[in-house]
Amino acid sequence: MAANGQWCLIESDPGVFSELIKDFGCTGLQVEELWSLDECAFNELKPVHGLIFLFKWKNESEQEQQGKVVYGDTDIFFAKQVINNACATQAIISVLLNIESKDISLGDTLTQFREFTSSFDPALKGMSLTNADRLREVHNSFARQNMFEFDSKSAEKDDDVYHFVAFVPFKDRVYELDGLKPGPIDHGPFTDDWLTVVRPLLQSRVARHAATEITFNLMAVVGDKLMALDRELRAAEGDMLIADIKNKMRIEEEKRANYKIENIRRKHNYIPLIMEMLKILSEKGMLLPLTEKAKEKLASKSSTKKAGPS
Repeated sequence: MAANGQWCLIESDPGVFSELIKDFGCTGLQVEELWSLDECAFNELKPVHGLIFLFKWKNESEQEQQGKVVYGDTDIFFAKQVINNACATQAIISVLLNIESKDISLGDTLTQFREFTSSFDPALKGMSLTNADRLREVHNSFARQNMFEFDSKSAEKDDDVYHFVAFVPFKDRVYELDGLKPGPIDHGPFTDDWLTVVRPLLQSRVARHAATEITFNLMAVVGDKLMALDRELRAAEGDMLIADIKNKMRIEEEKRANYKIENIRRKHNYIPLIMEMLKILSEKGMLLPLTEKAKEKLASKSSTKKAGPS
């Protein structure tokens, strides 16, 4: 459980991110996971309002960096990341606060936050985000329950550090919003479809690290599918078309129901159940033998791994 004033680590998952957006008070959006960078994968999700990219972070030189850092641009919302573990929510909010669509309602919390921070520089926006009680409360609702509290430690040289960044279209240009950078990164203009710019960018970035790294995750912030399907249903004519739309709505509703169940399980505190089970096993004299058996099994696996294939 995150301590007061801190932000917990959260899972990169479309169900988690969709619930975060909903609990922030925003309507008209959901999050979908992309398993491919092929054009057809992006086309199936349109309209795409933003992308959230998770990757294993490493310090880049200026020569390796793509795009141009923009300084002093107050039109686009950009906040510096000033606290660990908040980069997932920061990436989501960076997308939400830069969406240029009348079909999306930010809700009171995000609207008030955007208005309050509109004149702030990126560092002060980052501090304001860190201290936004409601946003932190929603984020920390996904904190894992722990039996013990551990002191948080900074990542060391050899530790794997993962980081979220956002990509958004804004005023006919594509921007990358990385809270570890001094400003938004301008990746150039687009004409009709901003994805024609960002898709090759992501492909080159993945390819650059593909030899040493396979852990990437890409989420798309898209329009609410049920709302879009409902509009299609009202305008549909013909039994086959109506049946097809209703089937798509049923699939989407089932997916959301599964997300809801998964999120309930993520948030549930299983510690009392685990403690009671351990207590019962101990009372029956079964805990120590099971512990020894588990140790033997772990040792056997370890020795087999070291020996390698025969």
